[in-house]
Amino acid sequence: MRTLLKKLWLPIALLLITAVVVACQPQTETVVETVVEQAEVEVPAELIPEADSGSLVVYSGRSETLVGPIIQQFAEATGIDVQVRYGSTAEIAATLLEEGRNSPADVFFAQDPGGLAAVVDAGFLADLPHDILEKVPSRFQSEDGQWVGISGRARTIVYNVDNVPVEELPQSLEELTDPKWSGRIGWAPTNGSFQAMVSVMRNVWGEEATREWLSGIQANQPQVYPNNTSLVEAAGRGEIDLGLVNHYYLYRFLAESGESFGARNHFIGDGGPGALILTSGAGILETAPNTENAERFIRFLLSVPAQQYFASQTFEYPVVEGVLTASLLTPLAELNEVAIDVPLSAMADLQGTAEMLRDLGLLE
Repeated sequence: MRTLLKKLWLPIALLLITAVVVACQPQTETVVETVVEQAEVEVPAELIPEADSGSLVVYSGRSETLVGPIIQQFAEATGIDVQVRYGSTAEIAATLLEEGRNSPADVFFAQDPGGLAAVVDAGFLADLPHDILEKVPSRFQSEDGQWVGISGRARTIVYNVDNVPVEELPQSLEELTDPKWSGRIGWAPTNGSFQAMVSVMRNVWGEEATREWLSGIQANQPQVYPNNTSLVEAAGRGEIDLGLVNHYYLYRFLAESGESFGARNHFIGDGGPGALILTSGAGILETAPNTENAERFIRFLLSVPAQQYFASQTFEYPVVEGVLTASLLTPLAELNEVAIDVPLSAMADLQGTAEMLRDLGLLE
């Protein structure tokens, strides 16, 4: 029989709480250092198989650089043979829909609710146990209890501090269609989070207004980038003045470069699609061959040690209580006050969003 508690090393941030950034205000304050050390944590006994560890197949719409380390930690701690297939959330969702009930996947770990909702609509995800759902606030899980949020990411505008005075920062996404931003904007239409934002626009603004906004940005000749990382890097060096991204990419650059990095985040507080808080999430396939290990995996992702990993290593927002966040981050409670309130199902129509983007020449 395995030892009841198994030791696992995870990076835990020792947070220096010396600055608070107010939501909806540009982050021009002094950068606060986040010191990361190795700390020993205990994995609860219920996550450790008592006999044969078995296997687990994870289809991940999150990149290997972000979640690979935490998945490896789980495998090493439990002895479970974990196999991971990586791709974009849209790609993984399409694969699951194509494979149907013949899929070998146990868990779908998605970047945003859109991909999960599409798989739910197809009837391919199982109901999650109550003890998993109750760990997370209802706003961070599906209405039907078939997937649960793992971490939170806020949509934001990253801007170059030398090229954009604070008083000129846009207060809504609509302002970005102003000709004064011509040649100054960067975006990543192929990015899943961008597409989730467009899906929310379609739900809130309607098809016509969303299409007009996208066309308005196109008229301003935006620079196109493959992902959020390259967008933030471009803003930092002044290649663009503004970029549409998720919040946490900036903090990885700040952790490496400190105050000298030339970009900061600006949170839009108008309660529109630009104030969207996205939830990465995970669900278990109804046909999962390894249901028990799938449940162990999701419980692990929602444990304090794993949530601390997301908070201190990827600078995302934890979705469970009792986890420290980096002092660089605007508190989630403050963002919640100005965030748009839409049902998670508003992001489900990935196909409709992709068709609109293709029609406008933004996707191949």
